[in-house]
Amino acid sequence: MGLSDLFHQLRSTLPWNSLMDRMMKELHSRGETADDIAECLKKTPVHPRIAAAIKAARAFGCDLRILSDANQFFIEKILEYHDLLGCFSKIYTNPTFVDEEGRLRIFPYHGSTLSPHGCSLCPSNLCKGQVLNNIQASAPESERQNFIYLGDGSGDYCPTLKLGDKDYVMPRKNYPLWNCIFSDRAFVKAEVREWSNGEELEGILLHLINRISSERSIL
Repeated sequence: MGLSDLFHQLRSTLPWNSLMDRMMKELHSRGETADDIAECLKKTPVHPRIAAAIKAARAFGCDLRILSDANQFFIEKILEYHDLLGCFSKIYTNPTFVDEEGRLRIFPYHGSTLSPHGCSLCPSNLCKGQVLNNIQASAPESERQNFIYLGDGSGDYCPTLKLGDKDYVMPRKNYPLWNCIFSDRAFVKAEVREWSNGEELEGILLHLINRISSERSIL
């Protein structure tokens, strides 16, 4: 939407979440509306095999959730356009709303510019590890849960460390999460299954789902 130069100029001076809110302010000052932003988000591609994997996992009965340092508006609009929003039971991300002036605002998930979660691995606005801890704690004690965590960013390393030996992590090969995991593999208890493209993601994810299902049927 014409802000690439300003974005790169400010990238090193602001945290990601604050930078995105600043970009929304600039777009508003140029007369761009939330509807214009939503229309632009339709151009965001989703690999067809990843979309198919999401739908297949949901049809299989998996509880799919999104844990993202993007924001509510962006995620929901992209998923709506690709007919995927209904596949996810919950989205944990930075909240948004359109204010009385029509400007899209983006706020921190933890509600503070400080570091309320006390995690040195995560940005101040969102500790994915803390959110994953809460998800794990909310699971019924009578049901054995298996988590499959997919990610690629450095912010996905903290929640990866919260996974147990019955869980799986699927890092995108040669991306920051993959680099963090393999810099010292001993810190990660979960089984690691790397992927490089949509076809590999789909194949590995559905294989793991079938594997978990088969193991549970034996118990």
